[in-house]
Amino acid sequence: MEFGVWTKGLATLGVDCLVLGIFEEGELSGEARSVDAASSGALKRLLARGDFAGRAGDTLLIGDLPGIKATRVLLTGLGSKKSFSRRSWRKAWAAAAAALSRTRIGSCAVAIDRPDARQLDDYYFGRSVAELAGAALYRINDLKTGKKPPLPELKRVLAGPVRRAAAAERGLSHGAAIAAAADVQRDLANLPANICTPSFLAAQARERARRAASLRVRVLDEAAIRREKMGCLLAVAQGSRQPPRFIVLEYRGTGAGQPPVVLVGKGVTFDSGGISLKDPPGMDEMKFDMSGAAAVLAALTLASQLKLRLHVVGLIAAVENMPGGKAVKPGDIATSASGQTVEILNTDAEGRLILCDALNYARRFEPAAVVDIATLTGACVVALGHHHSGVMGNDEPLVRELLDAGVRADDRCWQLPLTEEYAEALKSNFADFANVGGRDGGAITAATFLGKFTQGLKWAHLDIAGTAYLTGASKGSTGRPTPLIADFLLTRAAAR
Repeated sequence: MEFGVWTKGLATLGVDCLVLGIFEEGELSGEARSVDAASSGALKRLLARGDFAGRAGDTLLIGDLPGIKATRVLLTGLGSKKSFSRRSWRKAWAAAAAALSRTRIGSCAVAIDRPDARQLDDYYFGRSVAELAGAALYRINDLKTGKKPPLPELKRVLAGPVRRAAAAERGLSHGAAIAAAADVQRDLANLPANICTPSFLAAQARERARRAASLRVRVLDEAAIRREKMGCLLAVAQGSRQPPRFIVLEYRGTGAGQPPVVLVGKGVTFDSGGISLKDPPGMDEMKFDMSGAAAVLAALTLASQLKLRLHVVGLIAAVENMPGGKAVKPGDIATSASGQTVEILNTDAEGRLILCDALNYARRFEPAAVVDIATLTGACVVALGHHHSGVMGNDEPLVRELLDAGVRADDRCWQLPLTEEYAEALKSNFADFANVGGRDGGAITAATFLGKFTQGLKWAHLDIAGTAYLTGASKGSTGRPTPLIADFLLTRAAAR
């Protein structure tokens, strides 16, 4: 996909399609007015007939508008002018990009008026154009044997108008890279669990390191994991025939001695719940339980592609959680790599068990910051729904970085409390603590459990259980939180 900025008059642009915004009141946006003037009022006449209402999400494709070099014009609804916002603009361009993807249009010029620069400056305008185009053009990697529908033909997108072309072009470049990284996450998460196994994730990490000289990879097999004394990770894996893998992927964009940002991903390639078996409805969606691992692979791919001036380490604990004769049982006690013992009261609370050993492993890098990413708890979905990821941590500035990155990236998270009172729920009569603390505050007690392994680290936890994938008719990976993590890394790199 080629992205650029248009500067000359819209009516003279040699593209297949112009994309214009129309308000609900039938009012033309500024750029649409210039096209209307060039076409001798054709747009106003169309609106006067009631052919397009301008509702948010609506689109209308018009062919052969007089006085316009482009062969087609796509109108996209901006909703009410009184409530026009950054969100309205994103919805309008997302709807337009989706409509374009269903046509044979190969090039377009985006000329949707946007809110003021305080809401959407030139850089984030460019980034949003490219990211949303990438999301609209993504096609799920299904394994259907029938004839595939044709791929979208859109290959060139010009964006405008802009005040600072250099900032917009930088945003377009970054947005294209973020969209490609989100596709990495989607492709991995959408694969069935009989293909995307722990060994498959390890092979994917090796392949990315093979393609990029700036990436190095190390994969620990079961024997090496045992030597690292990751007893909690091994406890989760012991019921499956699929052997566990612990993946270390490292990117160096700075000189030696720069402490890294460590990203830790939950990689449960299928979560049956183990002996604490899940209810059958929706269990197929547990192939998405490795979305955190996929997000880490996406983030390291992005860092390498953009040559970020950062040192980034990705740690992925990859297992399959299955019932069986060897499976861990409720009441069993495992010894973590930190030496702390855990009473496993619920084998379906497995993500925190593999993450605790991964977080302990992160210590050897003496990191500047540690962020774990996990589809950890259904309780987070109950608390926040599917709009915000949950964020908690022991370092308030780091948590604030993630909150701010989520706002800038339109991939928001919401902070939940993480205070000492929640540790009371994890008390055990038989081990240092239990792996669950009951229904109340389940997302927080899960993070509290992880916090027991992060003393002395600057650590934050992202619970993406409600945001990483969609269910129902639109079932599939969303690619979140790749935009959030991308903005977090880009901002840190810029600060250097």
